[in-house]
Amino acid sequence: MQIITNQFQKELKKHGSDHFPFLVSYQRLSEYDSNSFLWHCHPEIEITYIKKGSMHYRVNNRSFHLKEGDIIFCNSNALHSGEMENQEDCSYIPITFDSKLIYGFFQSTICTKYVDPVIQNLAVCAMHIDYSENWHTIFRDHMLKVISLDKEKPDFYELDISIHMQTMWKLLAEHFPLQAVSPASDLTEYERIRKILSYIEQNYMNRITLTDISENIHLCESECTRLFKRHMNTTLFAFLKEYRIERSLEYLNTKESISNIAEKTGFSDSNYYTKVFSKIKGCSPREYRKNLLKQ
Repeated sequence: MQIITNQFQKELKKHGSDHFPFLVSYQRLSEYDSNSFLWHCHPEIEITYIKKGSMHYRVNNRSFHLKEGDIIFCNSNALHSGEMENQEDCSYIPITFDSKLIYGFFQSTICTKYVDPVIQNLAVCAMHIDYSENWHTIFRDHMLKVISLDKEKPDFYELDISIHMQTMWKLLAEHFPLQAVSPASDLTEYERIRKILSYIEQNYMNRITLTDISENIHLCESECTRLFKRHMNTTLFAFLKEYRIERSLEYLNTKESISNIAEKTGFSDSNYYTKVFSKIKGCSPREYRKNLLKQ
């Protein structure tokens, strides 16, 4: 399994319904092909509770180490990914919702005063609820109540969920640095990052050069390299190799030969593919395939 996105890394999964844009999911990192979910984004806000284990969670250019009981707020349209720590599984519960669940209708007072200043601010792409402040426990209690209401679905549960979600939002809004608005240059940089990711997704099976990528985003090669490193905390071609390995996992669940898989995922030959795979995954592609068959 892996998150399905379009060419702009936007997740295609529908989060709730048009009548009640809200979804509670129960997930484990081990459910994903690579024990991690790849970079993606969505217009909905996501608040995730770590039920068991730990996770390395990345949002835009920020990195978080989430432990059992922690909560992470991921803002609208922020790029995010998550992976295991120390090869140990993590179960987690994301609540994904449209911001109109909070503000009701477009350009309402609640929308313009308390919601837009958060979701339109790239400086607040995420917030770690780690119980370092007194209000964090109150926030967690409301979140757990929301999860319980969604699971049990008693009478008026949608109304009660909305009430708890608005209380959670009030706590977030009270403690976010709303004055720290990101400049327009940040928005331009994030759009360029999305274009790079989109280009890689569409062309990973082919030979890709730095010139190809830099020309695609209309930036010189050196600045393209610095931009990616600054926002993704890894080099452009280290990311490309990891992405190709992740995409190769789906083929290892078939009868495709290792050499064909290497060719289909952009590696020059099967030996190089095996070398990179072993370095990233800690085992060879053949060993990985054998482990899949045992499951």
